[in-house]
Amino acid sequence: MKLAVIGTGYVGLTQGACLAEIGHGVYCVDVDARKIRNLKKGILPIYEPGLEELVVANAAANRLHFTTDVRSAIEQAEVVFSAVGTPPDKDYRADLTAVHDVARGFGRYANGYKVFVNKSTVPVGTGKACREIIDAEFAQRGVTFSYDQVSNPEFLREGVAVTDCLKPDRIVVGAMTEKAVQIMREVNQPIIDKGAIFFSTSVESAEIIKYASNTFLATKITFMNEIARLCEQVGADVTEVAQGVGLDQRIGKRFLHAGIGYGGSCFPKDIDALQAIGRDNGYEFEILAAVKKVNERQKGVLVEKLLKHLPELRGLTLAVWGLAFKPKTDDMRDAPSRVVIRDLVDRGARVRAYDPAAMTNARAVLPKISYARTAIEAATGADALLILTDWDEFRGIDLAALKKVMKGNIIGDGRNIWRPQEVREHGFTYFSIGRV
Repeated sequence: MKLAVIGTGYVGLTQGACLAEIGHGVYCVDVDARKIRNLKKGILPIYEPGLEELVVANAAANRLHFTTDVRSAIEQAEVVFSAVGTPPDKDYRADLTAVHDVARGFGRYANGYKVFVNKSTVPVGTGKACREIIDAEFAQRGVTFSYDQVSNPEFLREGVAVTDCLKPDRIVVGAMTEKAVQIMREVNQPIIDKGAIFFSTSVESAEIIKYASNTFLATKITFMNEIARLCEQVGADVTEVAQGVGLDQRIGKRFLHAGIGYGGSCFPKDIDALQAIGRDNGYEFEILAAVKKVNERQKGVLVEKLLKHLPELRGLTLAVWGLAFKPKTDDMRDAPSRVVIRDLVDRGARVRAYDPAAMTNARAVLPKISYARTAIEAATGADALLILTDWDEFRGIDLAALKKVMKGNIIGDGRNIWRPQEVREHGFTYFSIGRV
């Protein structure tokens, strides 16, 4: 099939490349001419494992195309995906300006029956608003083309987005007609054949599923961080507690890892947006308010623990390993590292940081620190080390070699990547989250 994906950000680029990979002809569209020029050269605006190879291979196979020509892409496409950003506005509601612009373009340039698909994370009612925009554009043109509007939320996790796109656990399609459902099934058939569940529902239900999923996962993480605090008080190990809880099939083992809080572009934004949707409809999400409060508090817990060992940080050199909000990404949006590092700098510490992928983006938001080329270089001469992102690279560090290069012996592990006893046997004063 011929498909158009409007927006070449994280979701749009990944979706476009994966749709091309399963055999479709895909036009990826963006208003940013520089981004499109770079994509044609195989230069990606984001770091995502496996995505560059996918883009280059499918462009070479003439299945994946990049353009700024919205009209041409829509005219040629059978299905048009809207994958533009929905950032929060000043009231924490999703800003739908770009989504409405895509719907407006669809209404202006559609030249026959097509399916308009909202891939972006949007509040309930967006599908109806898009239909009204499209109908108004059709009326202005004096045309009466039939079309279908679909909600098809993405569930991509940064760091494993390609796998999530090609091998998802479910594909959610909210549609008003059986024809649209069948077209979306056809689009995704190679993925369905590999075991993905195809779930069709109403447009409104599909719109809220993404918010409900993300906020529930954030709640799981936050709950375990609360349990971690209790574990420290009673001498329990939160990693053992999480394993035991995760064996309950009603709960599952994923998203039960205690740490210094969640970040990224999805969880914080979607919690705020769902709260706003609730307020707009006369309902206050008390549990989400608590989740948000606890998560913000959790970002400060590592510095609290550090101050028990080093009450005065002024003039000290502190090494930081990990800047991105999670491993296998360069995303610094709402990363806990931003809160931790700014606190350290405000207390007069000299911070030297290392991250395998995120340092370019980090320099833009954390300019008052220095950056090292390796983890060991960051730790050399440091009075203490804080681990803020659980990159696999850090797990394999030689602790004996680390001990030799550090000036001090204090390690604060915000992601519980090491076994406490092993680290202490190498002569370190070690603290983590939810373990004693």
